[in-house]
Amino acid sequence: TEAGYSSLEALAVASPQDLSVAAGIPLSTAQRIIKEARDALDIRFKTALEVKKERMTVRKITTGSQALDSLLGGGIETRTMTEFFGEFGSGKTQLCHQLSVNVQLPPEKGGLSGKAVYIDTEGTFRWERIENMAKALGLDIDSVMNNIYYIRAINTDHQIAIVDDLQELVTKEPSI
Repeated sequence: TEAGYSSLEALAVASPQDLSVAAGIPLSTAQRIIKEARDALDIRFKTALEVKKERMTVRKITTGSQALDSLLGGGIETRTMTEFFGEFGSGKTQLCHQLSVNVQLPPEKGGLSGKAVYIDTEGTFRWERIENMAKALGLDIDSVMNNIYYIRAINTDHQIAIVDDLQELVTKEPSI
């Protein structure tokens, strides 16, 4: 980060010359670092068959609204990061709370029997809402609450650092 690169993505798309100068390292070292970052992120040409196979592993989580699920092609996709934005009071927090609960539903009910990571960028997370939603769905409240990993992102830089740290958590908790 001292050289201005705070993520693997930033390194993967850097030019070797810029990285070499910014980090004060030989050009060959910069090239190797960039290659390692691209390998770690699997940034490479892929065949259409490889893309098809990857897409076949994507699952979807119900939002709880048939109309919204229909607009989204069946729900919120896994293997991606989804960001919600909109005016104050437009339902972003409500949807995030609901998805944190719904991911825990069994597949036949639109969930994945999984866990959630909730990155709160506005300080609006309310555990009381989670309890109410879990209760409404007939789920064990403590179990639902225990399956949501919460963190408050202080600013954009912190949010990027959190995303970078997610790999460690996902390795420990594969059902996330």
